[in-house]
Amino acid sequence: MALYGFSMNPCLESVEVRHSNANLSTTLIKPRWSWFNRKSTCSFRELTKQLKEVRCSSFRKTVSPMESERNDLIVDTPVSGEEETGHVTRFKMSDFMILDRVSVGLAGRADEVISEAIVKNSASPLYNSRVVLRRLTSARAQRRGRRAIEVLNKLVGRRILYHSYSMQVYGYVSSRKGGSHSSFTLVHGYHGSFSLRHWLRQPDWLPTLEATLALDEESVRRVGDDSVGGPAVSRQLRLTRILLRDLLIGVNYLHCHGIAHTELRLENVHISPVDRHIKVGILGNAADFYEDGSNRSASDSNMDRRQMMIAFDMRCVGFMMAKMVLRELMDPVIFTKFKTFLMKGNDPSCLREFLLPILTRNSATGNIGLQILDRNWGAGWNLLSLLLAAKRSKRISCIDALRHPFLCGPRWRVVPSMDIIRWGLGSTAVRITEEYIYRTAQRDRLAHFIELMEMLNPHSRPKNWLELLPGKWRLLYSTGRHIGLTLRQPPLRVLIGDAYLTIARPSKSNTRLSVTSEIGFTAMMGHDWPHNKRGIKGKLQVNSSSSLKAGERLYLNDMAMEGFSLGQSNSEKSIIEKLSSRKWRKVIPFTELPSSLPVAKLLLDNIEVSMTLDETLKQGVDVAINIVQEIRTQIPPEMFELTNIVCGTYVDSRMLVLRGVNGSALIFTRSCVNEEL
Repeated sequence: MALYGFSMNPCLESVEVRHSNANLSTTLIKPRWSWFNRKSTCSFRELTKQLKEVRCSSFRKTVSPMESERNDLIVDTPVSGEEETGHVTRFKMSDFMILDRVSVGLAGRADEVISEAIVKNSASPLYNSRVVLRRLTSARAQRRGRRAIEVLNKLVGRRILYHSYSMQVYGYVSSRKGGSHSSFTLVHGYHGSFSLRHWLRQPDWLPTLEATLALDEESVRRVGDDSVGGPAVSRQLRLTRILLRDLLIGVNYLHCHGIAHTELRLENVHISPVDRHIKVGILGNAADFYEDGSNRSASDSNMDRRQMMIAFDMRCVGFMMAKMVLRELMDPVIFTKFKTFLMKGNDPSCLREFLLPILTRNSATGNIGLQILDRNWGAGWNLLSLLLAAKRSKRISCIDALRHPFLCGPRWRVVPSMDIIRWGLGSTAVRITEEYIYRTAQRDRLAHFIELMEMLNPHSRPKNWLELLPGKWRLLYSTGRHIGLTLRQPPLRVLIGDAYLTIARPSKSNTRLSVTSEIGFTAMMGHDWPHNKRGIKGKLQVNSSSSLKAGERLYLNDMAMEGFSLGQSNSEKSIIEKLSSRKWRKVIPFTELPSSLPVAKLLLDNIEVSMTLDETLKQGVDVAINIVQEIRTQIPPEMFELTNIVCGTYVDSRMLVLRGVNGSALIFTRSCVNEEL
């Protein structure tokens, strides 16, 4: 018997065919938008004579337990030819030998009972294979199980990719119990005893995972690397690239088929020692991008739904990446603070500033996760901020993430975007300031980076500055004055803490800004200050208000400087040399130093100074005056005399550069809004 025709029903269709000459019943399954075609050897009338009864039923996403037996998604009796699907098999409990233990990595819900078993049916292709039996006790859990089978039928067109990156679903066991209640057990693959979360909790997880993945020179070439072994930082970075790229390929496979995973967590991800691929778990809660079940839809509501689901999955990938690289986030308390920081509306580009005190608590330089994310000009922090972006439209896609420099090894040449170049310049400048060894070479290098950042300023209009300036900025470095104690012999020793510049905008309709400079310090009264740094803590605050205006920063050339004894600064000379080099010519859109650059002029009003101390000062007013004078001597003058700030030359979500009246530059990084976290 031959069939000819096609089906374009959005739902799965099951057709039960009963033959007249045999007591044989067969259920045929056709996936959504599937079609079959074979040349007919007989007419339609002759075909209908061979069929006594044709019954059609449809299976939708939400079915009641009473209808679950009627709407089976399996092949009860295999049929030959093109009608046979063979994707899902209906098992019996007698086909399995239940084992007496369950692996710790097979996490289950409250409405799931999990067992490991060996297939003992010799007629099954899974004979003697280990599988997992997941008995779903509630109606909601059974809907998840049937949804996993439905997704399998939808993705079956590319079975190799499905089995490579998803947990294999072999079939199910279903039986009716006591009237309308039924028992449903999902049968899926066994991919090791640990989930990725359990792997990362092992003390020897790095060498064990390397052995499980059988890393060699051939396998590491998949991520653009050219070697194996090496220091712990290089090994963990290499392994992170392999796992993240595998995860992103699997998630992208789902997104290309109009499906969002919605449950991407370390607990749901397994690593198969057989094919050495990541399995993204059972797709029981997978959601379709489009409500009508199609793969494409042009309506605005469906496009918004698609963007929302992709963004949700990418955010989950970001959380997984953060835990894989930063082991401190495996602590539930620290991870809760991490999520709270993002839920408060803070920009993810400030994550390094927020996590730095936690990561350097035990060792200032020995944290492997911090070193991994800081490598390659801070590319890891950039990818993490793009995965966790607050706005859905700003979140990176799987394809773009796979092309990101952090996930590409040294063998792969990646042309960085202008945003990544800006990010790298700012990250390197931050790293240099943290070393606190300001020799001439470092000071020149910092001046180089600041000049390049100003040339690549993405926001030159005052309206952009009005949106980005509000916030709390921590002072990192000043090209004009070295912050801190010197070889002087002052009458009073003062240790400078963090210096902040807080800019607030009263309302969106108001263009005026309130500017507050806040310098923390410790005044040491005794003579034993080199050995005892305990003193009176205090805070110096300078308040002012400002307005913004468009302006230009002029670069004086040799003709304009003729007649003056001032020559061209070393910073500008080195910038010209860098622009003429082959390395920078490809990324900097200037062939020579420009004559002017657009800036945002800050017009500040009079200042108001106040100082508060944690303890009562018993020495009198003269000591307070000496404290203020010493603070003014150590900090850049622009942080005390706010009117000395002339213009802003660079701003983005993370970095800020201001220029003073004497030409010195102050570089800031955005600080956390809520310091209690």
